[in-house]
Amino acid sequence: MLDGRISGWRAAAALALLFAAPAASAQAPAKPPSGEPITIGFSMALTGSLAVNGKSGLLAMQIWAEDQNAKGGLLGRPVKLDFYDDQTNPSLVPGIYTKLLDVDKVDLVVSGYGTNVAAPAMPVVIAHNKTFIGLFALDINEEFKYPKYFSMLPVGPDPRPAISEGFFEVIKANKDKLGLKTIALAVGDGEATRNTADGARVNLKKAGLEVVYDKTYPLTTTDFSPVVRALQATNADIVYISSYPADSVGIIRSVNEMGLKTKVFGGNLTGPQSTSLKTSLGAMLNGIITFDWWLPAPKLRFPGVMEFLAKYQERAPKEGVDPLGYYLGPWAYADLQVLGDAVEGTQSLDQDKIADYIRTHTFKTVVGDVAFGNKGEWAKSRILTIQFQNIAGTSVDDFRDGKGETVIWPDEYKAGDAILPYSSIKH
Repeated sequence: MLDGRISGWRAAAALALLFAAPAASAQAPAKPPSGEPITIGFSMALTGSLAVNGKSGLLAMQIWAEDQNAKGGLLGRPVKLDFYDDQTNPSLVPGIYTKLLDVDKVDLVVSGYGTNVAAPAMPVVIAHNKTFIGLFALDINEEFKYPKYFSMLPVGPDPRPAISEGFFEVIKANKDKLGLKTIALAVGDGEATRNTADGARVNLKKAGLEVVYDKTYPLTTTDFSPVVRALQATNADIVYISSYPADSVGIIRSVNEMGLKTKVFGGNLTGPQSTSLKTSLGAMLNGIITFDWWLPAPKLRFPGVMEFLAKYQERAPKEGVDPLGYYLGPWAYADLQVLGDAVEGTQSLDQDKIADYIRTHTFKTVVGDVAFGNKGEWAKSRILTIQFQNIAGTSVDDFRDGKGETVIWPDEYKAGDAILPYSSIKH
């Protein structure tokens, strides 16, 4: 990108050329789109337990549609989003997609947010032979094996162990120095948490760890002190949690109240990636090692992402959504970037052509280059392993621009080292 700094003879040469050559015409603005809109249909969690993220994703998609229409739309036609609130209720999803496809007759479809609401849409989408991009849906095509499905989630071709790969790479790097030998696991009794725990068990074997505790807890659990007490009784070197957002908050609060003593604490704790939970927990997060999808760290500022976030953050207060938007915003925007680029690339709404194009091309998006491989998952995993570090307060500014989170793996995006052992960290 040009930075405008031209010095010495280059400035003189540029000035001479300016007067010697005819003035270049300004770039013509995009021709306004016209005709019948191209409609993109989806459900989204605007109420219910996932609404805090669903609303954020919807705003990102609306910004994409506005940006695309400002560039001339798709195929010269305006883009229109057609969506319904799925209420974070999987049982409503098949009916929503049936309406979108049979009544509204949308041209294109993408999923709502999350595994549990994306999976129920699959049979309806398959029956209508539509290309389908899942938004943060974990490995849902393992069962369906649908060739027109693609996943906007950077877990790669082997999703289950990919989530915790970085966690165990950090373990291996510190194993001898800290004497890491034993591990205790506590797993929420849900599909996604069990799946990621299965992947963790694969990785812990590779790391040569001894399992001293491995139990599930009901998703109805509200008091996590017995869980934490049981984990502490094992005296494990490593405590690994696989949890949903509400569980993560309960476990982290109990760990801090009870003073868990362990050398490494973290795992697949879903929830602390979102701003609302970060600001509710504050310094209690310090020392936890878990995953994240994207942060505004220097090596992750892909072209267009900061411009998108500026628009998002300007509108977030009025929309009542996640004020920073780091967790889902860029991914929801990139989701539609891929779909829109495939429509433009094929100059068609033919579903077979669009799917073939997505399968065979690499896409430039606000979350970086995206290419798809086996089962429609990303061809290569790109999950970040982060550690919460040096958090002092609970304001949004304590987390703005990636403060409070340090990327510790992979090396390609690494911004710092893990601070260990966990028990020595000030909360």
